[in-house]
Amino acid sequence: MLQPLDIIAHYYPADDALRQLLLHHSQQVQERALEVCRRHPELHADEALVSRGALLHDIGICRTHAPGIHCHGTAPYLLHGSLGAAMLRALSPSLELEARICERHTGTGLTPDIFRRRGIEPPAGTFVPITTEELIVSYADKFFSKSHPERTRTPQQTAHSLEGFGKECAETFLRWHAMFG
Repeated sequence: MLQPLDIIAHYYPADDALRQLLLHHSQQVQERALEVCRRHPELHADEALVSRGALLHDIGICRTHAPGIHCHGTAPYLLHGSLGAAMLRALSPSLELEARICERHTGTGLTPDIFRRRGIEPPAGTFVPITTEELIVSYADKFFSKSHPERTRTPQQTAHSLEGFGKECAETFLRWHAMFG
């Protein structure tokens, strides 16, 4: 099986600022997600999948245009999840579960309406987390920003930051926090 750090090295061959930022952020998310798994054994989450998914959830950022975080691609940042999923699927069919984590982790899930409000034609697929593992990685990701990698958001700061996607996204996060926090 392909290992997450090998996959990251495949798509991010230069040990540069972007790769270091991606690794730092992904390891923060991995640590928080595994903490949720340990605190909630009743969820029966696949910890190995959560670990791999957390490390790979943002693999697609290199194809987006977000110069503030060293991303010099051409696609809108909102598409980084679907781009990452396509990258993983192209690499190996065995990465399907990790690909789904990629495409479903942004915000508390992206609806066609969220894409359209940002002037982006919604890609085909489902972009809302469904499985326990998808929910855990998405939840853990919300505490960390690549723009400010030294900070960890509080649940209240996280909910406030999600209001940009719509009030319902902030409310969804608070429900997740009641389950996982």
